Amino acid sequence: MRLPILLAMAAILTACVAGPVLQPKSAATPEGVDLTGTWQLRDDSKDITGRIAAAGREAAGAGEDIVMIARKGESERSKNASLLHVFLESGSRLKITQTPYGLFVSFDRAVVEEYTFGEHRPVNVGPVVAERVSGWENRRFVVETADDKGNKLIERYWLDDAGETLRRHVTLLKKDVRELDVVQVFTRI
Repeated sequence: MRLPILLAMAAILTACVAGPVLQPKSAATPEGVDLTGTWQLRDDSKDITGRIAAAGREAAGAGEDIVMIARKGESERSKNASLLHVFLESGSRLKITQTPYGLFVSFDRAVVEEYTFGEHRPVNVGPVVAERVSGWENRRFVVETADDKGNKLIERYWLDDAGETLRRHVTLLKKDVRELDVVQVFTRI
């Protein structure tokens, strides 16, 4: 009689400790959608790049005081900080290459991110590991990256103005609180 109750309690506790559950995205590219191109950030979106960089620093705990906990060697900052900022890229010029199976996004010719349509896998930058899903939601390409502390980075890419404008919506959630929610606008060059 007690075993089922204990198992149920263990399942509830495990669910509370685990990070957010990411929903799979479609691997099927919508008819007529091709994000391929070289894209220049519009002047009215340039201040957003600074906001993205600042949000990345804040997500890493840059604004918090470091308080050492005796004998544990762990700071309050490291307990609360999100490491998702290492997955947050930005640039004033994007080069996007779309294949039948994935998307390559080059940020200012310095960093290239590769996404496979319909993927659901762990990703890492050095020792930082997170869970990622990417693929299509209607006519938007979506990338969601989550850590085990309940933080999530969401990026959405879509075309406007008959394919001459690319929009990138970046949302950074720290335990369901929006730390960043911006839209960058790029023009095809």
